[in-house]
Amino acid sequence: MGFNCGIVGLPNVGKSTLFNALTSTMAAQAANYPFCTIEPNVGRVAVPDSRLEILSDLAKSQKTIHTQLEFVDIAGLVRGASKGEGLGNQFLANIREVDAIVHVLRCFENNDITHVEGSIDPVRDAETIETELMLADLDSLERRIVPIEKKAKSGEKDAKVQMSVMEPVLNALREGKPARTVSFDDEERQKIYKQLFLLTAKPILYVCNVDEGAAATGNAFSEKVFERAKKEGNQAVIISAEIESEVARLTDPAEQKEFLEALGLEETGLNRVIHAGYRLLDLMTFFTVGPKESRAWTIRKGMCAPQAAGVIHSDFEKGFIRAEVISYEDFVECKSEARARELGKLRSEGKTYEMRDGDICHFLFNV
Repeated sequence: MGFNCGIVGLPNVGKSTLFNALTSTMAAQAANYPFCTIEPNVGRVAVPDSRLEILSDLAKSQKTIHTQLEFVDIAGLVRGASKGEGLGNQFLANIREVDAIVHVLRCFENNDITHVEGSIDPVRDAETIETELMLADLDSLERRIVPIEKKAKSGEKDAKVQMSVMEPVLNALREGKPARTVSFDDEERQKIYKQLFLLTAKPILYVCNVDEGAAATGNAFSEKVFERAKKEGNQAVIISAEIESEVARLTDPAEQKEFLEALGLEETGLNRVIHAGYRLLDLMTFFTVGPKESRAWTIRKGMCAPQAAGVIHSDFEKGFIRAEVISYEDFVECKSEARARELGKLRSEGKTYEMRDGDICHFLFNV
């Protein structure tokens, strides 16, 4: 399980520049005019985790395999996208397929780069995109609810349950509120809600694209975005897409570090996006460690051992017997699995065990 997110925003806010930098590729065409990105570009990057490198060294693993983070660069939306303006319908369909939305907002002044609205106002831009997504959701639900409503009136039980989910969401959208403002307590309705695949149900990570001088501290524009994110319960990060482009050109980690430190930065924008994304989606990492390979796996917080095993292979979940677990701290202290076992640091956990971040696991199964 990885972290899959769609990069969206108005034209000319730096989406493709950011995508190119984050994936260290120039696959996306970055140009100063709307709709330069026609097809969604997909880029996968390794999620950096210093713990994995340490574990791999201790186990003398032949391979070190990081978990993957996937970015989908979706072309710029414009006002009216929900009605098909620009290339709206195609782009909105692409957004439905991602886990989270990375919304790039322009937080810099530059007279050489045009803005479709004629001025710089990231909060207005965020509202423009949110409105288009809400209108698309509203149109989708209003069409889908008609046959469900007929079945519910005829007494069909399943249809009545579906209506109990769709109606409050529709009411929220009609009031100008995103679908994520509506929640359901019981598992059945939560499942129905997820199956609606609503655009505004997805969590949002706002990326404030600032100029080089504001990369470390942000500016007045980014401050307003952070205020909005806090009110919504979403995440926000500050990135300079231009700096990220420069960092991406440096292949030597030492050179990257030196370049970032000269600008007053401790880590790359990619790392900040990953950390914020993990918080947003309640993700965490567990490891499998051995002489052949040490590998990181991404799961959601609260997941139990059998489901975590299923991330590796479906057979592991189907035939789950137990998990042998060592905490990251204990493994590092003991310096090997054998020593951890000897000192009683290896635990045998059953089907109800809730995974913890940094767990090192060996799953026993029988199919």
